[in-house]
Parts: sequence; C-alpha cells; structure tokens
Amino acid sequence: MTGNRNPGADARAQHGLWRASFWLIMRRVVQLSFFLLFASGPWLVIWIAKGTLASSMTLGVLPLTDPLIVAQSLAARHVPETLALIGAAIVLGAYLLIGGRVYCSWVCPINPVTDLAAWLRRRLDIGKGWVMKKQTRYWVLGAVLAASAITGTIAFELVNPITTLYRNLLFGLSWGLSLVAMIFLFDLFVARDGWCGHICPVGTFYGLINTHGLLRVSARGRARCDDCMDCYGVCPEMHVISPALKGKDDQSPIISSRDCTACGRCIDVCPERVFAFTHRFDERVDLQAPPAENELQNVA
Repeated sequence: MTGNRNPGADARAQHGLWRASFWLIMRRVVQLSFFLLFASGPWLVIWIAKGTLASSMTLGVLPLTDPLIVAQSLAARHVPETLALIGAAIVLGAYLLIGGRVYCSWVCPINPVTDLAAWLRRRLDIGKGWVMKKQTRYWVLGAVLAASAITGTIAFELVNPITTLYRNLLFGLSWGLSLVAMIFLFDLFVARDGWCGHICPVGTFYGLINTHGLLRVSARGRARCDDCMDCYGVCPEMHVISPALKGKDDQSPIISSRDCTACGRCIDVCPERVFAFTHRFDERVDLQAPPAENELQNVA
C-alpha cells in the first residue's frame, strides 16, 4: 500500500511522469493562458482582455463578470450596469453547463498556491490539522453578502486575494502578495485545503451551481481499485470520492458531489487507472483493465 506522503509514486513508476501528471500539467497551462490573456495588455500593449477575473472585457466585445460580484452589488442595493449583468449571465451559463467548481481548479490563480501548500504538507508529513466544519464555507459566503448589505459595498473585493494577485502580477505591485502568503501558510500549517475547501466564498458560490454540470470524473474502473489511497491523498475534497469508488455494481460511478473541483489529480495518481473524465450521464463501469494497457505503459 502506498502512503499518502508521496501519492502518485506508483503511477509514475508504472505509467511515466507525463501520464501520471497529465491533468496537473493541463491545469497549469490553462491557468497560465488565462493570466496571459490579461497580461498581454499591460505587458505587451496587446489588449486581449481588460480587467481581472472579477470583471473584464475581452476583445472589446465580450463582457465577463463574476456572478458573486453581481450578488454582492445587489445585496448592497446597487443595480449593476447592463454590461455587468450580461457578463454575469454569460459566466453563470458557462459554469452551469460545464460545472461550477471547474473555476477553482482550472482558472483561479490561487489554486497553484494551495496545491503547493498541500504538496509540502504531504512531503513534510504534517497532520491534517484543524478540521473545519463543512458548513463553514456557507457561513463565510453568507457573511460576505451580509457585509455588502450592511456597508453598501462589494465587500469581498476589498480583500479578494484572486483579484489582488492578478493586479499585483499585472502591474508590478507587491503589497497584496501578503494575502496570498497568508493563505499559503494557513493551508500548510493550520488546515489541510483550508482556504479553497472551507473559506473562499468564490469557490463556495461556484459549488452551489455545480450540481448539474456536464463535466464529471468517473470511477468507472473501480473494480481494479487496490485501496492504495493515493486518490484520497491528493484530492482537495476527499469526501467526494467514496460514494463513486466504493459503490456497488448497480450504483453510479460518477463523482456527483457539488464539492468536486474536477481537478483530475485522482486520474493522474491512480496506478490502476480507475478514474477518467467523462460527462454526468456516463454510467459505464469497467470490469477489467482497458485493452492494450500494458502497451501504453511501455510507451510512457
């Protein structure tokens, strides 16, 4: 059995570094691509996307607005401009279709920071730390909306580390990086996956609309599971795995929890290739290893 201190070691040994890190690499490419869309303006004077992930205009025609911004504005009794409402509708529709928490693992620039903290936590063999209640994230989201209502401002944007990090990287500032450092230290020493999994109101909001998204991870190869626990070791929301992985033959292999971020790390680190990306209507269950698996391993 593989210890959680170095999950993925068996997958790397059997399938090679590339196949055992494929979805992690793809996420970093996507996150970097989103950042470069915004950086092209201030860095190269090629204005593809103006603004930040909170609110932007792409190519001068496509408005995109974080729906939580609009929710805070409405709570503060300010009616957003038409473009902001259109932008929020576009973003909301996209994530309703794909899956809300895809934002957390594929777009958010804080994700590499918390992933690094989680990796170091495993390598240093730091215990699980403070176990926060599941309801904490919803209380934080409620507090953000209440603060907007009381102060008449878009309250979370005053401290939003996502927006702050983008502004700091794009315009060469440094003061806001202290917020990012605090999140890193919090996840490393205080609570495992504490920020993204229990505090961040943006992730919580997208989780609320993550119920019917099409993109899902399936444990369709669960018959091959050897209980190495590597998937649990890397999953930022490990409670989402068991219903799909440990389900009986007549139970769905789809990880359907709204908390799943679709990060794909369980797919990468599993030496038995139990998991795969699919859509929410795919109920297939593999009863044996995929064809030509040995040949694919040799190529990798």
